[in-house]
Amino acid sequence: MRILQQMNAFCVMTLIAFSISASVQAESPAPVQAAKKALAVGQTAKDFQLQSVGGELSGEVKLSDVNADGKVVVVVLRGFPGKQCPACSAQVGDFVKNASKFAAKNAKVLLVYPGPKSQLDQRADEFLQGTKLPAPLTFLLDPGYTFTNAYGLRWDAPRETAYPTTLVLDEAGKIQFVKISETHRGRSSAAEVLEAL
Repeated sequence: MRILQQMNAFCVMTLIAFSISASVQAESPAPVQAAKKALAVGQTAKDFQLQSVGGELSGEVKLSDVNADGKVVVVVLRGFPGKQCPACSAQVGDFVKNASKFAAKNAKVLLVYPGPKSQLDQRADEFLQGTKLPAPLTFLLDPGYTFTNAYGLRWDAPRETAYPTTLVLDEAGKIQFVKISETHRGRSSAAEVLEAL
């Protein structure tokens, strides 16, 4: 009988431990919670200006100028957290394959590649590997995490850069879709974003 009581107690303790673990894992890190609040659907996106290194638009690209022509999709990549991110490569490849569908919806896609100022150009070139991005995609650099910090998306941990994020902005610059990934995976697919446009 005593063994049965011990087994029951063990089972109960195990269930409690799992439920505590699940609730802790379900909570977002504080920076993500703050970003989700600041980047909520219906909020107006902060204007930014970043340098293009490939794609449809060239030179300094200002969000408000691009947004004046229609809807905008902003995809924040991880940059170079010690190596090129395979999930970022897959996500960009998905958007490249669906570029004509974004163009048909009159939506520009801004891919933001954050990182420290030193070697950012080199790392971005490595990431693109000579790929010519089709319209309406543009690849932007975020040197020193200026944009990433302004949007509250800096993943300030060893070998991390930014929380992968996708925003869809309407013609007025209001956020109509947002997805902030708390891990390296969980990215927005092109199909998911096209549906939100």
